[in-house]
Parts: sequence; structure tokens; C-alpha cells
Amino acid sequence: MSSPDGTAPQAEVMSIASPINLILVSVFAIIVYMQFRPKVPATIPKAPPAVVFRTFTPKTLLEFNGKNEKPVYLAVRGRVFDVSPGRNFYGPGGPYENFAGRDASRGLAFQSFDREMLTEDLSAPLDDLKDLDADQLENLQGWEERFSEKYLIVGKLVAEGIAEAPKS
Repeated sequence: MSSPDGTAPQAEVMSIASPINLILVSVFAIIVYMQFRPKVPATIPKAPPAVVFRTFTPKTLLEFNGKNEKPVYLAVRGRVFDVSPGRNFYGPGGPYENFAGRDASRGLAFQSFDREMLTEDLSAPLDDLKDLDADQLENLQGWEERFSEKYLIVGKLVAEGIAEAPKS
């Protein structure tokens, strides 16, 4: 076909710098950069300090009440639980703070958080809980099961003067 002036039409020249080619090269460059860019090294969270199972007496347990950045421990029927993850409840200022660093068995059995539920004489024999009725024992067992499922057992509680008791 000829043009109106009688000359043959010239072929359109495609430029490498056309807008579509520039977009495609840019997308390709971004993909290559994303693939080979320096990766931020993965950081492994710091492990919590190792907890060694140990024997406590009421006097040695008392220091683990959550004050001065110490962990929060409490005992139930002779087993000592690390309740530090529940510091808001069991630590200073929490509703159960009376039990921190103490044997909480009687208070949990009675569903009472009063200080009267705690043994005042830390040198006395451990509370044998023999005077508890069936409902109170059931309450205590429920608490003990919850603690066992949720918290780490870090030791056992023994009375002062027992051969395996640590020196306070």
C-alpha cells in the first residue's frame, strides 16, 4: 500500500526504552534484589535460667515471694510451684500475694486468701491438713491440678529439722 504522497510507509522502529520495557526491567530488578538482598539474621530468644529441683523449708521458701526481682514460688501439699508467669496474681500487689513464698495448701482448700490461713511459725511442722472435710480436699485437689498443668514444679517443701532440709 502506498501513502497519499506516493511513497512506501516506513516501518515503525521499536525503541528498547519504551515505557513497557522500562516497567518490565524495573519489576525484574526488584524481584532479583528481593531474592538476593542481605537477610537480617534470626535472633534466638534468650533461654530462661535453668531451674534445678531442690528441697525447701518454710524459711527458705519465704524469700521467693517475687520481691526484688526474685521468682514467685508457692507450695501446695509439699510440692513447690514456680508461679512466676502468674506474677500479676501471685506476686507483690496481686490478689494471691499472701501465698507467695509460702505453703498455700490450707488457704486454697478453704478458698480463703486471708493471712490467718498461713502458718505463722515457720519452724513448726508442716500442716498435715487432716482436719479438712471432703469439699475442702476437693477444692485443694482442683487447685493442685491447675497448678500442675500450668506451672513448673521446682522442688518440694519439708519441715525444718528434717535430714534433707536445707540450712536456712
